[in-house]
Amino acid sequence: MSSLPGSTQCATMELGPLEGGSYLELLNSSADPLHLYHLHDPMDLAGEEETEFHSETDMDTINCDQFSRLWRDMEGDEETREAYASIAELDQYVFQDSQLEDPNKDIFIEHIGPDEVSDSVETPAEVGLKKSQKRPFPEELPADLKHWKPAEPPTVVTGSFLVGPVSDSSTLPCLLPPALFNQEPASGQTHLKETYQTPMPSSSSSLSCLNLPEGPVQFIPTLSTLPQGFWQISGAGTGVSSIFIYHSEVPQASQPPSPSGPTVHGLPASPDRPGSTSPFAPSATDLPSMPEPALTSRANVTEHKTTPTQCQAAGEGSNKLPKWPESVEQFHRLLQDMYQTEPAGLDGILVEADLVRAKLERSSSKSLERELATPDWAERQLAHGGLAEVLLATRERPRPRPRETQVIAVLGKAGQGKSCWAGAVSRAWACGRLPQYDFVFSVPCHRLNRPGDAYRLQDLLFSLGPRSLVADDEVFSHILKRPDRVLLILDAFEELEAQDGFLHSTCGPAPAEPCSLRGLLAGLFQRKLLRGCTLLLTTRPRGRLTQSLSKADALFELSGFSVEQTQTYVMRHFECSGKTEQQARALALLRDRPFLLSHGHSPTLCQAVCQLSEALLELGGDAELPSTLTGLYVGLLGPAARDGPPGALAELAKLAWELGRRHQSTLREDHFPSADVRTWAVAKGLVQHPPGAAGAELAFCSFLLQCFLGAMWLALSGEIKDKELPQYLALTPRKKRPYDNWLEGVPRFLAGLIFQPPTRCLGALVGPSATALVDRKQKVLAKYLKRLQPGTLRARQLLELLHCAHEAEEAGIWRHVVQELPARLSFLGTRLTPPDAHVLGKALEAAGRDFSLDLRSTGIDPSGLGSLVGLSCVTHFRAALSDTVALWESLRQHGETKLLQAAEEKFTIEPFKAKSLKDVEDLGKLVQTQRTRSFSEDTAGELPAVRDLKKLEFALGPVSGPRAFPKLVRILMAFSSLQHLDLDALSENKIGDEGVLQLSATFPQLKSLETLNLSQNSITDVGACKLAEALPSLAASLLRLSLYNNCICDVGAESLARVLPDMVSLRVMDVQYNKFTAAGAQQLAASLRKCPHVETLAMWTPTIPFSVQEHLQQQDSRISLR
Repeated sequence: MSSLPGSTQCATMELGPLEGGSYLELLNSSADPLHLYHLHDPMDLAGEEETEFHSETDMDTINCDQFSRLWRDMEGDEETREAYASIAELDQYVFQDSQLEDPNKDIFIEHIGPDEVSDSVETPAEVGLKKSQKRPFPEELPADLKHWKPAEPPTVVTGSFLVGPVSDSSTLPCLLPPALFNQEPASGQTHLKETYQTPMPSSSSSLSCLNLPEGPVQFIPTLSTLPQGFWQISGAGTGVSSIFIYHSEVPQASQPPSPSGPTVHGLPASPDRPGSTSPFAPSATDLPSMPEPALTSRANVTEHKTTPTQCQAAGEGSNKLPKWPESVEQFHRLLQDMYQTEPAGLDGILVEADLVRAKLERSSSKSLERELATPDWAERQLAHGGLAEVLLATRERPRPRPRETQVIAVLGKAGQGKSCWAGAVSRAWACGRLPQYDFVFSVPCHRLNRPGDAYRLQDLLFSLGPRSLVADDEVFSHILKRPDRVLLILDAFEELEAQDGFLHSTCGPAPAEPCSLRGLLAGLFQRKLLRGCTLLLTTRPRGRLTQSLSKADALFELSGFSVEQTQTYVMRHFECSGKTEQQARALALLRDRPFLLSHGHSPTLCQAVCQLSEALLELGGDAELPSTLTGLYVGLLGPAARDGPPGALAELAKLAWELGRRHQSTLREDHFPSADVRTWAVAKGLVQHPPGAAGAELAFCSFLLQCFLGAMWLALSGEIKDKELPQYLALTPRKKRPYDNWLEGVPRFLAGLIFQPPTRCLGALVGPSATALVDRKQKVLAKYLKRLQPGTLRARQLLELLHCAHEAEEAGIWRHVVQELPARLSFLGTRLTPPDAHVLGKALEAAGRDFSLDLRSTGIDPSGLGSLVGLSCVTHFRAALSDTVALWESLRQHGETKLLQAAEEKFTIEPFKAKSLKDVEDLGKLVQTQRTRSFSEDTAGELPAVRDLKKLEFALGPVSGPRAFPKLVRILMAFSSLQHLDLDALSENKIGDEGVLQLSATFPQLKSLETLNLSQNSITDVGACKLAEALPSLAASLLRLSLYNNCICDVGAESLARVLPDMVSLRVMDVQYNKFTAAGAQQLAASLRKCPHVETLAMWTPTIPFSVQEHLQQQDSRISLR
């Protein structure tokens, strides 16, 4: 094939390699990219009179249809796609490094090379502009990058100029056009037919539009020298009303240009690489396999935010890219219709609960198990952005590779509403609120927990959701091409605990081949199947599978309802039931039972309370809610048991226990002893068809109901030996609990069912025949509980014992438990829920003794903290500084002066150890509160917490220590009773000489300081001299001074030796492991002989010969060399 007309540099190519070979060869060929359009799509050039070929790439009029057709064929070449992915990753790596080295440098000019740009070009750094390094968020990108078509033709950047069509200058951003290029036109430049000159002052804050007539438009890459303020564009337009020119970069505009303007047929440029004019520069929207960081543009150009409607409304001249295949479109609509269905009846009552960012931490230093960390209430990071923040949270975590599966886990206890939240995510996508995903698949994990079944990826996506979907191979292959546009939800992930080893399993070789469930999960979590998707899990915070979530990209926790949200739920329940006249009475019933109100943080228990309240109010009379959870479920199940077949409830209880021991909550119809029992259980709402279940599958309506029925089976069963019954309370540590604590609600229900009077408890459920069985088991459990010593139990077990004693409502057991409580109760690191705080407060009041509470790192809410602090039996308490200060402020605002005074007097921080910058800041807020308080007329004196602090430790390490220490020094003077100041840390604080200088200024105010530890702080002679000058201020109080492992030389040792006789109260001084020599040691030894009050001087250091040290020790035995 000969050279094409109009080209002097085009390489000769045969048509054969283009059709049959790899398109990767095009990247390495020397052919002119402009002519490859016509190589791929030959045209009748004779019929296209307006088509001309030029060697200058900026003057072409190539049809974009040819480029689109060529690029679609290249997409099918796997080798080419992989090459582009590698190139994009390398480009991102180099590009990021260049930004880090000089973020103000013009990246575009740097890449095209200095030889191609005139010396007179002004870079953004020279004109004072700053380049934005910020990437667009997913919601700012088009909904479907692969099929996205700009409403206007792609913008072309030539040199530092950005040229594009404009339809309305009023919609443009206001920019300041700087000086123009001062370049001569190219020798081969085509002369312009007409010239239009428009004045453009450089100080203008708005843009001017150049109206051009119809005809061909030629973009000139360089402009000849023009007077200041004149811009030159010429040529005849093709329907273009105006053209705007920007010099250098374009800051993001508040409004994008209008998409209604006409189209210019020119060389298509890559939207994500505006500086490239090669037809082989890959566009981010055209390469589905390109890593996401490759979307970062080298020019600061505002991208088109084009909606599908705008795409369809583009001009007739625009070349439309192909849409999804019809089968994919139909499947997409079917999926949307399925998830748009709102839950019916009372299940549709939705009250938005708070989502909190969470993390997993080791339960102890000796344990490898991880559990949910417990932040202080003020430290909680709420997801104020809701669902959008949850799905964008993975972008905040650095990723080893740009395109990886993102795992997000939402944790919460049973009954916290995780499944409802997962359903809300699916509905949000179906309603168009998650445009970053093309497909969402929600899979209830109970449908996967079938031993022996083999699965394919198609089964997981199409057959196991709320409804089975029909999808052909075309739909599946389309999904596999863009896995980054897929959101996969695995709801109730704890159902798959039997598959806990999937992280170390091998997955199937291909997504189409069947494999075990363990292999399928391994493929997803090891990022081998559907790589690049977003995997959203909902699960409980405890269990074997939780350990596999430690490396999740983002963790969130459903915190449950607040008191206000609980009341909102009650109101909506009666509104949906059509009984709005009972709302006020229902709320009054709930407020009369503070224990049930505290349990309102669980949506499941909220629903149970509403159902029982509704039934009681219908009966009329003086309605009253029970005071225990056992009474609540007895009240709900009693009427159903009376209407059912004989023994039906006991049979259902046996099923609940057997399923619970296998960590399951679903059952098949053939599990029921008879069809009558199944029909009765379904009619009474005790079991129901779960979402997405097959026709024969049923599940208990709530996890707590299954726990109650399991406890009921333990209380009635003759299969359980009496001596084995106490182990099911799980109050004493065991290597392996009998049911692995999966049915965590069983111990409390078991205590209530056995100890509460049979006539209003078990007798109301199964009749008087249960009395004989219960009496014998009651004696066994009472003996066991009365032998327990609450003071020897861990905090979590102590709280469980209090709950069991509360549910039992047996006076002897309750009295034994509260009387044996220790005077100092520490719940450090143990989460305290609202029910925990209520039961603990009730027990403290009943004990009739004084208590000291440690409530740090418990996550206790402000109302629970206030209720415990306000108890007269609580004389001292410790809590997070931020939570305590917030409590004081709340009490002050509500005018609760008496409670505020009690909270201030009881609070203590002795001893205080600062381990983070936040600890120092919180301590500063406490001091500031005292200073503000001292100016108030109704309060006077110091805060007891500040006034009584005697020991303060500072251990932030070498990174945070030097930054935080100045903040600590500024508040040290407020602690007038401080006796022990420890600035030593295993990782070394390194406050240095500057820190010593700042600290020395506070010595005159620290009149009570007895111990000063400055070990391992990189103190040199300069700091030692400053310290020696300030030490006389502490002469009357200081007993111990440690300068161990610093950098003090002979000059510093001499300064300390001079001040030593003045320290009349000093008893111990440690200067070991410093750098002074024998001369400094002799100075200290000589000074020591003048100090009879000093008991020990430890000064062994490797820079002193041992013979000298031994000689000095022989002269004075107070010198220690250990």
